[in-house]
Amino acid sequence: MNEKELRRSMSVFPIGTVMTLTDLSARQIRYYEEQDLICPERNEGNRRMYSLNDIDVLLEIKDYLADGINMAGIKRIYELKEKEIEHEEKSTLTDEDVRRILQDEFLALRGMNLKGTSRFF
Repeated sequence: MNEKELRRSMSVFPIGTVMTLTDLSARQIRYYEEQDLICPERNEGNRRMYSLNDIDVLLEIKDYLADGINMAGIKRIYELKEKEIEHEEKSTLTDEDVRRILQDEFLALRGMNLKGTSRFF
């Protein structure tokens, strides 16, 4: 995670500040938490603390509601986003993955010992 993402994910805002920034009530914010759309951290005093990423999600939810999308639709949008992120993480190959795949392929070819293939190794 780069520095910018690390900073955006830090939970540093109390609910009062989030209310001011988003123009949402505390009840609305807690409702979105109940719906598992945001997940604020808790400090030592068990108070909710929000990150910039949480605030972005709350503002997106507000926009979706203004566009006429109901809560079920909003939850579905976030489910699909999560699945897309999971798929991207799974489909990204590291250099190590590519090396391992190539090595396995070469070993498989070598193990075949077909006529004419031994000249490649």
